[in-house]
Amino acid sequence: MNLADNKCVPCRGGATPMVRAKTDEMLKQLDSGWSLNPDGHLERLYKFKDFAQALAFVNKIGAIAEEEGHHPDLYLAWGKCRVELWTHKINGLTQSDFYMAAKSDRVFYNLRIPGP
Repeated sequence: MNLADNKCVPCRGGATPMVRAKTDEMLKQLDSGWSLNPDGHLERLYKFKDFAQALAFVNKIGAIAEEEGHHPDLYLAWGKCRVELWTHKINGLTQSDFYMAAKSDRVFYNLRIPGP
């Protein structure tokens, strides 16, 4: 089963963030474009031909985020979108962050938009 096939689970306050060993294990299951930023959040930069394609990507990710109840930070600019994921309630990573990352990749690859 692909990580993108999993349903995000709403986080309840008081949950503990994922330990680093589990984070590293799950990171290997994502596309190589994902990394941990200095804050320990999942992050990936997607590149597009123009602003309209980047906006289309953001709109699709936004719809999935609403459906899943798990909302990434999306940074839109001309020809690119940076996706940053972490579970805000616990200020750390959960499995749902990895599920949403995989869902983001699925949207990107299904758009079939040639990059710059």
